Amino acid sequence: MITQTMVQPSSWVEGDIQIQKVRGLSLFKFTDGLQARFEALIDRQKADILTSDEAAELAGMMELDRIFTLINARVIADS
Repeated sequence: MITQTMVQPSSWVEGDIQIQKVRGLSLFKFTDGLQARFEALIDRQKADILTSDEAAELAGMMELDRIFTLINARVIADS
């Protein structure tokens, strides 16, 4: 197991996530602002210019994205 520093995914719960209706289902999504930041960090990672603080932020966002993917998949499967 690899130990990795990350920003706690729960830090974005208050204002940076939303529940959006998609085809009658309520799915978890990033707000437009958080999505833009996520994509910017991915671009910086690809360019190999990510700082350690940004790497920790990206790691937390990636974990939150994985959580949302799993929850949304269950919502879709149960519909």
